[in-house]
Amino acid sequence: MGIVGWIILGLLAGAIAKFLLPGKDPGGFIGTTLIGIAGAFIGGWISARWLDHPITKNFYDGATWAAAIGGSLVLLIIYRVLFGGSRR
Repeated sequence: MGIVGWIILGLLAGAIAKFLLPGKDPGGFIGTTLIGIAGAFIGGWISARWLDHPITKNFYDGATWAAAIGGSLVLLIIYRVLFGGSRR
C-alpha cells in the first residue's frame, strides 16, 4: 500500500476514531483529519515494529485497519488531554 493508500486509510481511521470518541476537539474537523492520518502511520509502524505483525499491502486487511484506528484513538486522546482545555 502506497502513501496515498495510507492517507485515505488515515482519513477513514480518523473519522472512525472521532465517531468512537465524540465531543468537541480543539482543532475541529481538520485537526481530527490530520490526527487520523498521523495515527494511521504511527499505528502501522508500531504494529510492524513491536507487535511483530507486518503491515500487509492489502488495503482491506483487518489488522491494518485496527492498527490505524488504534493509533488514531491514542493520538486523539493525547491531543484532547494536551489541548482540550484551551477551548471554551
